[in-house]
Amino acid sequence: MARFYDSVNDADLNRVENLLKNGGIEYSMRVLGDGKTLLKEILVAEEDLDAAENMLCGNSSCGAGN
Repeated sequence: MARFYDSVNDADLNRVENLLKNGGIEYSMRVLGDGKTLLKEILVAEEDLDAAENMLCGNSSCGAGN
């Protein structure tokens, strides 16, 4: 699994998860940190990175790993 997206908040996390689910891309989530400082990462298989980025960004070049 490759790191794909770092969420800024739970609403953002839900939005990206829904995009991936609707696009049929399997993913996992990893929570890093403790207490008040939590980072929620979305991971996808390396072979799905391009498709996941296209779903998130469309034709723009926003870049993965936000």
